[in-house]
Amino acid sequence: MGESSSVSENLPRQAGKIRVGVLGATGAVGQRFIQVLANHPWFELSVLAASHRSAGKRFADACHWYLDEPMPAAVRTMTLEPGQPGMDCEILFSALPNNIAQDLEPTLAAAGYAVYSNAGSHRAEPDVPLLIPEVNPQHAALIETQRTRRGWRGFIVTNPNCTATHLTCALKPLHDAFGLRRVFVVSMQAVSGAGYPGVSALDITDNVIPYIGNEEDKVQTEPLKMLGLYAVDGIMPANFRISAHCNRVPTRDGHLECVSVELDRPATEVEMVSAWENFRGLPQQLGLPTAPAHFIEVRAEADRPQPRRDRLAGNGMTTSVGRLRPCELLSYKFVLLGHNTLRGAAGGSVLNAELMVAQGYFGERAIAAPVQAALRATQLPLWQHA
Repeated sequence: MGESSSVSENLPRQAGKIRVGVLGATGAVGQRFIQVLANHPWFELSVLAASHRSAGKRFADACHWYLDEPMPAAVRTMTLEPGQPGMDCEILFSALPNNIAQDLEPTLAAAGYAVYSNAGSHRAEPDVPLLIPEVNPQHAALIETQRTRRGWRGFIVTNPNCTATHLTCALKPLHDAFGLRRVFVVSMQAVSGAGYPGVSALDITDNVIPYIGNEEDKVQTEPLKMLGLYAVDGIMPANFRISAHCNRVPTRDGHLECVSVELDRPATEVEMVSAWENFRGLPQQLGLPTAPAHFIEVRAEADRPQPRRDRLAGNGMTTSVGRLRPCELLSYKFVLLGHNTLRGAAGGSVLNAELMVAQGYFGERAIAAPVQAALRATQLPLWQHA
């Protein structure tokens, strides 16, 4: 894809693996990408890219490591590159801020890279997939329209806003089983969602901030695109309404959301729980490497889910729900919890790439052959790169 560069000298090539890179590697989400990609069975992390100010430095020298888990030894001596065409990889995972992603990601897609973006810059564009593999795997096919319209050799696939991600995960089984008319959600969002160094300690200690810029609009619109109907020229949004309040609270990781839903068809609490517990998305059916065994985990305890106790369910890729009960205004209300920088950011983006490897976009790969064979055996709609 890109031409060889000096970073490829840092690590030996791993036979059969797909070479990938991380844009914005030194930031909080970039570090999550590195954590998720370390020892990945399909992907070889060969490129770390950062600003021109950091380019040329060793990763360990340029990065203030934010995560509790230690920095993977393999990346410590890797040389940071500027994010530009010529990087030696096929796939780029982007943790760039919106203002940089807006122009740089299309440049890289045009140059032939498969860009999996965590930025919000392109999510609303009609030919850009906004993807959660368990929710709307068929939307990946939009990239053919995208490439044709834009004349790109590569493409951009986005994952949704972190709060919208877990809301959509919880709504998907209900939308399929009963339909939805109205959704009301109040979020309590961890400080890590603001990046590093994030919210000032003086602002968040002993406090709740009842405003997160542009967040409510994302939560009210992105689930409708993901739960909408695929068409070659775009997505027809789902026909229900969402009203959101978004708040920043003094927890480190894990977004908690209080949700009320009005169903289109009547359902009992037992049927609601059954819809969640019995839902298995395509990643679970195929056993994709980053997919959790349980897409939704239903907690029966009166005081769960909680951020500290439940955010790492399914290695941070599971959405936990609990406190299901009748709602005095709508049909039912419940609480959900999900990890904002794993499923809600880096982990979700890596799972998007795994899905498209399984779907055959990157060709027949020995590393993914069992999964590709399993997908063909399901006789489910399969998008293949022409």
